Amino acid sequence: MYDVANTVSRVANETYTHSRRIMPAQPWWDNLESSFHKFPDDFELDLRTELTVDATAFGDVLLRTAGASMLSGLAVPRSFQPMQLKRDAGLRAYYQRKATRADPDVFFKRPDSSRVEMQTSSAGPMRFRPKDGSCELLSFESPFRAVNPKMRERYARQKRNARAVAQYWRHNDGPRPTIAVIHGFMADPYWLNRMFFALPWFYKQGYDILLYTLPHHGKRAERLSPFSGHGFFSHGTAHISESFAHAVHDFRIFLDWLESEGVSKVGVTGISLGGYTSALLASVEERLEFAIPNVPVVSLADLVMEWFPVSVPIKAALKATGTSITQIRHELAVHSALTYQPKLPRERLMVIAGAGDRLAPPKHARLLWDHWDRPRIHWFPGNHLVHLDKGKYLKQMAAFMTEIGFNRM
Repeated sequence: MYDVANTVSRVANETYTHSRRIMPAQPWWDNLESSFHKFPDDFELDLRTELTVDATAFGDVLLRTAGASMLSGLAVPRSFQPMQLKRDAGLRAYYQRKATRADPDVFFKRPDSSRVEMQTSSAGPMRFRPKDGSCELLSFESPFRAVNPKMRERYARQKRNARAVAQYWRHNDGPRPTIAVIHGFMADPYWLNRMFFALPWFYKQGYDILLYTLPHHGKRAERLSPFSGHGFFSHGTAHISESFAHAVHDFRIFLDWLESEGVSKVGVTGISLGGYTSALLASVEERLEFAIPNVPVVSLADLVMEWFPVSVPIKAALKATGTSITQIRHELAVHSALTYQPKLPRERLMVIAGAGDRLAPPKHARLLWDHWDRPRIHWFPGNHLVHLDKGKYLKQMAAFMTEIGFNRM
């Protein structure tokens, strides 16, 4: 049981006093208990906060079940076809070897941005309209090729995904320190993230904003995709690993371009799948000023084991093929932040998590927090989507940026 009497924001949020670490010794995929997905997510709370957390957790379970049902019908059948399972099994050792190296530069090669042509266009009618700046859409043809040579032809078939896009807000008197924001799974609309993260407020604090679109989402999704993000998880495990390599690759090209425009400071935050990616970026990209993953997941293999009903066909497929949870963890570990030491110092890392979150359960945030040697953490009494007391952690984020000198140009 987690002792967070001093960490849930409605009570206070200065320290996390729980002493037991749950992050195992490396390699974590071997040493994390196989039943990790069954670990409880209980907290020691006062009655009022406990009732709030339990109510939001129940809402998340309902939402998780609905989302897992959709994935079961629209994504899992393609990923778990016999031919796809056989193909992934043949490719698994490649990604496991990369993960075993525990060197992010082995899998995440620095891109060559010298021949990339960044284009700007209108950000559309629902764009942010600052009085003292501009809002535009940035895009480029990504030179990314799948890291695994055997995946290059298949991965390249998704043509729209090859066009990287981001919305960029900048002050007229810039360049300014820039906050890069990465959306969650299926939650790519810029207006949605603008509202959720109170980005106009951060813009008024003097920061420029880059809203980065993950592969297979929004304008990057194929035309016949049943929902935004479908392509991320509907083509098997090797494809998932390449998608994260692609996400890091294109983000670094945007970072290169910002530097060429005179931006000297960039930090990253992201929610859910964006939290997973922002934590990964802290392990890959030393130029970042900070990383603040919000309701992050750290082990996709363990996450899906908890998502009924999608967990049912996945467990059946693993059993039928004689594949263990450890083997899948090892394969997917190539893009988990738990596999690598962060390239940012502890004082530039922060974790935000919900006590009632059941889509990205608190135990995932705790693993990341342990792995990062317990940097600043903020627990709020809400679930994955309902972030109660969100204003408190947004103010903490702003204070954190000021404390590390991010606000100084």
